[in-house]
Formats: sequence, structure tokens, C-alpha cells
Amino acid sequence: QVQLVESGGGLVQAGGSLRLSCAASGRTFSSYAMGWFRQAPGKEREFVAVISRSGGSTYYADSVKGRFTISRDNAKNTVTLQMNSLKPEDTAVYYCAADRSVVTGQDASRVDYWGQGTQVTVSS
Repeated sequence: QVQLVESGGGLVQAGGSLRLSCAASGRTFSSYAMGWFRQAPGKEREFVAVISRSGGSTYYADSVKGRFTISRDNAKNTVTLQMNSLKPEDTAVYYCAADRSVVTGQDASRVDYWGQGTQVTVSS
């Protein structure tokens, strides 16, 4: 069982930056690929980024590539999403996710564990 708690959301102007963090409970954090998803009102939850168990591999949605960076610290059981050059279309609730695989960890229907979400609002 893994429990995930996100923090760092808020309101920012377009072009600004935010840093989201996710703290995981349990001693098996390094056994999971960690990812971020987002869900805007009226839309399905969509993949944003995922990082492998060791942190050696990362994958991004095309919409955030070059602007967002995912990283993890296995000693601190945390995963971070650095978001730069934010756009109004990045507005959504952002969810931290844990899964055994970076492949299934990109599929919202197959993720093993979810956090409760944190709101990110980007004003134009």
C-alpha cells in the first residue's frame, strides 16, 4: 500500500512557474515508477509525466515537453514536478501517481495508486 500526498499547487500568471511535490508513505517507494496526471473540468484525466524507479528514465506528454521536469528523491520518498512557462491550458487538478511500470504508469486506467490532487490555476 502506498499513500501519496501532493502539495505546491496554486494560482500563477501565464509564463510563470510552479513546483509540485508528492510525498509517499511506505518503505517501497523505490519499487514504483512515479508520475503526474492532470484533469481539467469536463475532461478526462490525462498523462503528464512519469519517472522510472531509479530515476534514470523520464517520459512526458507532448503538451508539456520542454516546459515540465519530473524528478525523484528515493531517500526522501518524494517526486517533484517543476513546471515552467505555464499556460492557461495547464489549468487543472494535478494528481501524483504510483505504478509498478513506467509503461502502465502512463495509463490513467492502470495506475495502482493516486494522491488526492492539487489545484493549479494559470491566469492569462
